[in-house]
Amino acid sequence: MARKKMIAGNWKMNGLLADGVELAKGVAAEVRAMGKPECEFLVCPPFTLLTGVKKALRGAKVALGAQDAHYNAKGAHTGDISPEMLKDIGCQYVILGHSERRADHGESNELINKKAVAAHAAGLKTVICIGETLEQRDSGKTIDVCSQQIMGSVPDDSTAADTVIAYEPVWAIGTGKTPTAADVEEVHAAVRKVLAKKLGKGNANKMRILYGGSVKPGNAKEFLSLPDVDGALIGGASLKVADFIAIAKNSGC
Repeated sequence: MARKKMIAGNWKMNGLLADGVELAKGVAAEVRAMGKPECEFLVCPPFTLLTGVKKALRGAKVALGAQDAHYNAKGAHTGDISPEMLKDIGCQYVILGHSERRADHGESNELINKKAVAAHAAGLKTVICIGETLEQRDSGKTIDVCSQQIMGSVPDDSTAADTVIAYEPVWAIGTGKTPTAADVEEVHAAVRKVLAKKLGKGNANKMRILYGGSVKPGNAKEFLSLPDVDGALIGGASLKVADFIAIAKNSGC
């Protein structure tokens, strides 16, 4: 079964309301112009922009996602947002376990797992991020680190219908540095084997594994044509309509 590629934009902590709406309108117009794109599009703006971006995307085949969620539905958790709240305002996806959350907020595999369980229960699909630091890569621990993150962060009952994996080598995010295509395929193939061990071969073969880390129009085709790469989680380039759409088109959408 062919896996439908996903082109996902992680806007991170960028954009005021007017900027976000303009960006979303630009993406929506380009996607509508593509007719029936071969890829699934997803944009994940900051919490403050979700409602405005949802309106701007109306009529376009672009899914809306958030960048994090708490594992509780409600309660005394100042500053947090629950999966139910995200679902209520129209989100379909939520990114969990991004390396910046793991580093800046000390998020563990166990915490990410709890968040994913809660997100699935609320009817959200998850994009669960994994990836190694430069030190771990130089020590030859890339596969081990990613395997541990998969085993710990991904709920045992996850399926290809509710879960997407995003491999983002931490040292490549926003640096302009990228691994070789061979390196990326090696990690993605290894991750799929770990997913098969955890979730069963059928699920693993259907589950999408995205690549992220300085994805640009110029390298998108090389990475997204690899057998086990099923799309891209795009950071900086997703903040420019032309670059975001060029990545999609260069990857065959």
